[in-house]
Amino acid sequence: MIHLVFNTADIAALEAAIELDETLAGKVVEVKDDYAVGPILDIYETEGYQLRRDWWKNVLEFSPYAEQLDIVDDKLTVHQLINALNHDENEMIWIWMGQNAHDVSGYYWFMSQVKEFQGRIQVLYLNNLPFLNEKGQLFYPTYLSQIQPKEFLKAKKLARPITLSEFELDPDEWKKLCQENEGVRFLEGGKKLVSLHIGCYDKEILSLLTKNAQKLPSALSNIMAKLKVKLGDAFIVYRLKAIAEEGKIVFVGDWTKGWKDMVVQMPGGSSTIVEAETV
Repeated sequence: MIHLVFNTADIAALEAAIELDETLAGKVVEVKDDYAVGPILDIYETEGYQLRRDWWKNVLEFSPYAEQLDIVDDKLTVHQLINALNHDENEMIWIWMGQNAHDVSGYYWFMSQVKEFQGRIQVLYLNNLPFLNEKGQLFYPTYLSQIQPKEFLKAKKLARPITLSEFELDPDEWKKLCQENEGVRFLEGGKKLVSLHIGCYDKEILSLLTKNAQKLPSALSNIMAKLKVKLGDAFIVYRLKAIAEEGKIVFVGDWTKGWKDMVVQMPGGSSTIVEAETV
């Protein structure tokens, strides 16, 4: 059995669950890219793939993750998974996804490439399902990593094969999104993704900046804690740069030295850095 997840934090959560239940024993593999953002036109073709890598290179410039672009190779991951399925006719893949655009986009991207293995690809979609948190209270997780390991043992009962109908219809839905090629995919509900403009979260991001100047890492921490939709920090910085180009905020510092000492402030606002302030 091979478990497929879409977030690094999900790996540890699932591996902890596997330790509690040997029937889940298997390798946990991660699809590393976030297909909910960025260009996806002709994504399975060399040109489209390279355009996406170039976009990510721009997004990750001067970030702590600039070097990681070279180790993200989801095409190789799919190749290795297909080889595993071809090598062992009893091998199965379980796709685990939470109710968020990141996971659902990754699901569409992956499953559109493995139709020939219909019947051997299981999906566990934790869509609008209640789980118990550490305090024993019911909650509805959006990411696998929010679930306690013992709660995964209940979730495993939800595993079901991707149906032939889904293998026919879901790739068409993904193809439509690829052709629209907007900058963001937003999850409306179920598995319904809609295309939105790359700047669709800019207003909310801007509203979460304080009136006083902040070091960029502090501003990021506050934004990520309060955004209604979870976005990666590199993508948020990418959008903050776009907002700065519009003159709505100002960055002070040397980007080539990284994020650590960059300061973000409102035009004409106080230059006094107030790290503890939140909105």
